[in-house]
Amino acid sequence: MSITFAKDGHVARVTLDNPKALNAISPAMDDQLHAAWTEIDNDPGIWVAILDASPGKAFCAGGDISGGTDRTARMALGGGLTGVGGPRYQLRKPLVAAVHGYVIGGGFELAMCADVIVAADDAQFFIPEVKAGIIGESGILHRAVRRLPHHVAMGMILTGERLPAAKAEQFGLVNEVVTVADLGQAADRWASKIQACAPGAVQAAKDAALRGLDTSLEQALGTRYELIEAYAGTEDQLEGVAAFAEKRKPVWTGR
Repeated sequence: MSITFAKDGHVARVTLDNPKALNAISPAMDDQLHAAWTEIDNDPGIWVAILDASPGKAFCAGGDISGGTDRTARMALGGGLTGVGGPRYQLRKPLVAAVHGYVIGGGFELAMCADVIVAADDAQFFIPEVKAGIIGESGILHRAVRRLPHHVAMGMILTGERLPAAKAEQFGLVNEVVTVADLGQAADRWASKIQACAPGAVQAAKDAALRGLDTSLEQALGTRYELIEAYAGTEDQLEGVAAFAEKRKPVWTGR
């Protein structure tokens, strides 16, 4: 049980690979995830990341509690990155999640930590804790009630009922629904769209948008964002202006 981490040009791919446990995240996998997010943020050559999972019944069944529920390990569950009993890590780079099958509990939270979600048409999102008579860390609850219409989220939280991919798209939880066979290609397509933009501008935009959510609209509009200010005058910013004037596609360098 592990994750795989690979880089292809400016794209990093993180794959959950624990199929026998429905890709549930063990403490060892959690450490590997934390290392992957850190490397993605620290490597200037990585402009976007894709999170997916090995084929099978589930994208992720949450935390692997086969060793018991008394856990001390950090569970850094994603690019948001709320852990089950662990620290919150805010991934600076954009993250695309490609989900299929069961997207359960902490796995659902992990998907919601992404900036873009592509779902296979067999995906089913659910929060099953109350059906099992358990309730633990509440990150999934706080994210669900912010990502979905209030009564839809509360219905899922209080009953454990499933939300199929088509409904998830209808409610704006996912960006696109595709066939299982097309899932990887769809994730790559979204990553390519992001790569076509200036990486510094993308990261600054993500930072400002997410930070602004923690404040009122008035406060958000009146705040100065460091990454936006730092981007001004960079090579890519100047390249964007020049490319527009010369009616050509810009060539980004990440500088």
